[in-house]
Parts: sequence; structure tokens; C-alpha cells
Amino acid sequence: MRSVLVFFTFVLVAYAQNNTVDECTNENCKLPNCRCSSTDIPGGLKPHEVPQFVVLSFHDSVTSSNYPTYQSLLFGRKNTNNCGIGANFYVSHEYSDYTFVNELYSQGFEIGLHAISQGSQSYFRDADKDTLTREFVDQRTLISNFAALPAAAIQGLRMPYLQMSGDTSFEMMKDAGFRYDYSMPTISSLNPGLWPYTLDFASTQDCVIEPCPSKSFPGLWVIPMISWLDLGKGACSTVDGCLNQPGDQDADGWFRFIVENFERQYLGNRAPFTFAVREAYVRTKPGLREALTRFLNMINSMRDVFMVNASELLDWVEKPVALGDYIKQSCRTILPGRRCRPVVCRNLASTHSHELFNMNNCISCPRVYPWLGNPLGR
Repeated sequence: MRSVLVFFTFVLVAYAQNNTVDECTNENCKLPNCRCSSTDIPGGLKPHEVPQFVVLSFHDSVTSSNYPTYQSLLFGRKNTNNCGIGANFYVSHEYSDYTFVNELYSQGFEIGLHAISQGSQSYFRDADKDTLTREFVDQRTLISNFAALPAAAIQGLRMPYLQMSGDTSFEMMKDAGFRYDYSMPTISSLNPGLWPYTLDFASTQDCVIEPCPSKSFPGLWVIPMISWLDLGKGACSTVDGCLNQPGDQDADGWFRFIVENFERQYLGNRAPFTFAVREAYVRTKPGLREALTRFLNMINSMRDVFMVNASELLDWVEKPVALGDYIKQSCRTILPGRRCRPVVCRNLASTHSHELFNMNNCISCPRVYPWLGNPLGR
């Protein structure tokens, strides 16, 4: 009898850990804690009732080279509800200036993770859980310390190269208490667009960069990167990944290109508009820089469009309200961090390179340059 009970308990545990055998429905998966992967609008709202969210995101190090772009492009902007705009920075470690990271957070923007190292694509594809823990959980510790940010404010990540690690990265995220992944492109759910969903049940999202998750991770969110279509109708998950695009100086062409991709969501089911790009791409293409400024000016004057942080988007998906009620909500607040006391640390030795590193941060100089397994540089 005891063996039967043990077996039955094992089956229940296994079932609870992997709901992929069940079909996700509105009966067994309900907001705010669970949402099926679907193009259905949260809350059963009609498209005209839905705030159109724009999720602008940059990924890579934050440095003295790219920070001026962020200042001139983003600082001081507001949505038409008089709340500051959101923007998202998925930060990689090497060469980052953590005083700038602190300032971006203080402006109300979201800071996420993009790994400590920038190993090869196969490195992240094949990484085990311990490796990903060193890359991302340690990076949360690193950024929280040297940028003087509350660790609880760092809720999500983007995998380098958008390279998924199958279930492994989600196991790491679940155990570490992260809220969301923003790495998985979709090219088959563009119109209507795929809304964010949880991994309580098997995802219906197309797997563009294998391997993708197959197990159940209750409560862990995926924000799909809804791909753009370039001028040749080829799908691209990031703006710098679009092969057929306007010329570097063609501001009008770039503006039309951005608006056409935006309207695919805005005139459809109003799934979040993903705008993912590297800052260097914007800086080196004057036409794109001018067009992006024009686009932001346009949407910042539209009463039903809102630039938001990824975590704000998920807050709405968890508890969806109609546009009229959303406009009346209070503006976001940020968790208070520590005061940034800028320190310039020069010629730090490292364990991963013969190079000596400079590192600006908000706290103090570490003994060595922080790296995998030693995020505080002790």
C-alpha cells in the first residue's frame, strides 16, 4: 500500500510541474496569475478600448558613447496621460558605466539583464542552469550593488543573441524569482499579434531560435518579441536585424517603415508594439535617428498610445482595464535605491582577460573587475 501511495504522490508532483499535457483554457488559467498564449485581448476588451503599448528597448552595455543618445532621445518625454514615458535597458556588464545605469533607473526607465559575459550563441544555447545562474542571478547582484539599485526592481531579462536555452533558462528564472523573459521572437503571430502569457501551460508561440521551453513554469511571463516586416516582407525581431531597410540618410523612408510596422498592431488587436534596437545602430544612421525622434513625437501626442516599461505592460495584462480607466490611473513609482556616489575605478585586473578595466560605479572600487562567480569583485 505504501508503494502505491508513493507512486501516486510522484505522479501528482510530476503533473503539477508539467501541465503541457493539458490544453490551456479560460477555465483553468485565469488572470492575474495565469494567461494562455493567445492573440486574444486580455479582459475581453475591444481593440478601440485597449491602450496601445509601445515597448522600446535597448540591449548591451551602457557607456559614455551611448548615454547621450538616451538623454537626447528619451529624457523629459511624457505620454498624454502626463506620466513619464517608459523605456527598457537590458544591460550587459563589460564596459558598462553603472553611474549611467543608476541615472536611467532614476529617470523611471526599466533596467533588465543581458548577461555578464557575451559568450557565443552556442554557449547560451547549451548552457546549464549553474552557468545561467552565474550569468543572470549574479548580474542582478552586480547591478544592484554597483548601480545602487534595489534588486527587486530588476524583474526580467533578454538572452544574448535572443538565443534560448530550452527549459534551462526558465528553471533558473523561476528559482531566482524573476518575473519575465523578453527574448522569444514570433514571426507567425504578427497580425493579430501575440499578447504576453505565462508558462503555466504549453506555449503555442512559434519557436524561432531553438531550443524553446516545453515544461510548465507557473506564473513566469513571456513577453513575445513581435517581429517587424522589412521592405522585402522578411521578418526581423530587432530593428538592426532587418535586412531590407531604408537608406542610412532616408529619414522619411525610415519614418514610413516604423509607422507601417506600428500600425500592424495599432490597427489590429493592439498587441504591444516591440521596438528593439541597439543604440549604436541608431547613432550611426542619421535617417533612423531623425525618424525615431519623429515617431516618438507622434505617439507621445496620441491619446491612446503609451510608451511603457515591460513591467508596466505586465501590470496591465494581469489586471486589464479599458483605455478611459487606464488614463485615470496614477503614474508609476519606482522602488527607491541608494544614493549614487560616483567612483572612478581604474586599471582593474580581471580573471577573464589580460585587459585592465576601468569601471565607473556608485559605491566603491572592487578589488578585481567583477565577473562570473565573483559579481562583487572581491
